[in-house]
Amino acid sequence: MKTTYIRLTIATVLLLGIYSCKKGEATTSDYAVSEPEYNKEIVADSISSVATMSVKDKQFIKTANVNMEVKDVYNATISIEKSVQDLGGFVTHSNLQSRVISEETYNTSDENAMLVKKYQTENSMQVRVPTSRLGELLTLINDKKLFLNSRVINAEDVTSSIKYAEMEGKRIKKTAENISELKTTKDKVEMSDENMSEENQQKLANLDVADNLKYSTVDIYIQEPNVRIAEIAVTNSINIDNKYKFDFFYSAKNAFVEGYYLIQRIVIGLVTIWPILLIGGIAFYFYRKNKSNKKVIQEHKE
Repeated sequence: MKTTYIRLTIATVLLLGIYSCKKGEATTSDYAVSEPEYNKEIVADSISSVATMSVKDKQFIKTANVNMEVKDVYNATISIEKSVQDLGGFVTHSNLQSRVISEETYNTSDENAMLVKKYQTENSMQVRVPTSRLGELLTLINDKKLFLNSRVINAEDVTSSIKYAEMEGKRIKKTAENISELKTTKDKVEMSDENMSEENQQKLANLDVADNLKYSTVDIYIQEPNVRIAEIAVTNSINIDNKYKFDFFYSAKNAFVEGYYLIQRIVIGLVTIWPILLIGGIAFYFYRKNKSNKKVIQEHKE
């Protein structure tokens, strides 16, 4: 009897071990099938999971900042702008420019030269897109990258701020009702004006929040990783300067003409001061005459 019990116990343990192994194999098999699908879902959502985040009874203002390198800045800019428009958004800023790293002019002949510029093209953009389609835009932008330097996505919870704004609106409305019950005085007019101004500011703040909830702002900076080179055909300016720097016959002719004009100016100047010359001449005449008389008198004395 005891032997039979031991045999049954061993058989039960073996059966449980086999069942556990089969169960473990089945569980492993289930993970093997579902894991690729799970990873695929993570890869698909990793680009926009934050951008598409939605929480019940919560409202978020979402913004994003993308800094990346692309193959061609101009083509990427055109593509991003078109994608923004297709998604129902709009571009608020786009500053595409070529940053010159160096430039050098090489003379290739007496008349021609080559200007070689090394530069990098970059663009700083700001776009606004419906918040519901922010994830789509980030996915489209990500497709243009060669290298992603950084990407920041912010989701600011403004639920409490919206509730507070509603309470402030009710307070302002109640204040207006209380003011209306007062007697018409100068103080009442001032109080009414201040309350109306506060109401307008609150309405403006509500409009800004509503707009930021509806549209997300995305700042985008793109640049090319490699330096581009532009070769521009120009004129050999050094040779041209040397060619026309000095011409002897032309300079001699100009010197002769300038000398002639100088004589004219001297003559005209003398004519202009003729009274002074006349007075000077008379004074000199009397001086010489006086000197001659003194000389004659001295000779007679001797």
